[in-house]
Amino acid sequence: MFYKTRKPNDRWRRLYVLKDGEPLNEPLCIHYQSCYLFGRERKIADIPTDHPSCSKQHAVIQYREVEKEKQPETNNQVRPYIMDLGSTNYTYINETPIEPQRYYELFEKDTIRFGNRSQEYVLLSE
Repeated sequence: MFYKTRKPNDRWRRLYVLKDGEPLNEPLCIHYQSCYLFGRERKIADIPTDHPSCSKQHAVIQYREVEKEKQPETNNQVRPYIMDLGSTNYTYINETPIEPQRYYELFEKDTIRFGNRSQEYVLLSE
């Protein structure tokens, strides 16, 4: 399999911000660019994570186009992946800490949490 960074070709992707299971704000549209940086450093973060347990550059969601070696005639898919950028207090997918510097594919209804924040982000369709 080969991967290329790409802007997603479907517009259904939204991150819903929840605290204690209740929505906080309008959902975040995350289909306008190929990657989104999460972190405390507001000058460079696409999505700020204002919490002391979050790193300045905490994690990134990157869209990647997946080409299938054995079926090149099929349509390629653009899928979201997340990578922890070596944060001190981890990034969690569905309450499981992920290893830094490694991509993890995200699926609909996955829950993402950064550091010790009580806020969660849920990947859902429109």
